[in-house]
Amino acid sequence: MPQTATQTASQTTPDTDLSQIDEPERPLGPALKRGWKQRCPSCGSGPLMSGYLKVRDTCPVCGEPLHHQRADDGPAYLTILIVGHIMAPVILWAFIAFRPDPLVMASVFSVGTVALSLFLLPRLKGAMVGFQWAKRMHGFGAPERA
Repeated sequence: MPQTATQTASQTTPDTDLSQIDEPERPLGPALKRGWKQRCPSCGSGPLMSGYLKVRDTCPVCGEPLHHQRADDGPAYLTILIVGHIMAPVILWAFIAFRPDPLVMASVFSVGTVALSLFLLPRLKGAMVGFQWAKRMHGFGAPERA
């Protein structure tokens, strides 16, 4: 049975990157864990960050280029999502169970929200960089060009 033009076109698209087909798949779990620990997703021993949220251009241990990462607003969005889903029920529970003074409640939960956000933000950014590395996104899978 002859193939139609749409079947032939869907099988070979110009967007297919043939250079990555022969490369072995990178494990996602270890890359996410290494990123969460703010370590290089490739070797796991080099530091991922050069500051609080600044990702290094290359790993100082294994030389893996990290400048390809495009975390952008993803870690901030995930941080807000997680902190909101944790703090909202706790605030409601505390208000119903203890009926604290509004100023005390606002102070305690403001500090808790900021502390949890500051803890999660760099870890989620590291995990997102690890995810991008494992899935060869944004140039992580392409060979380096001179």
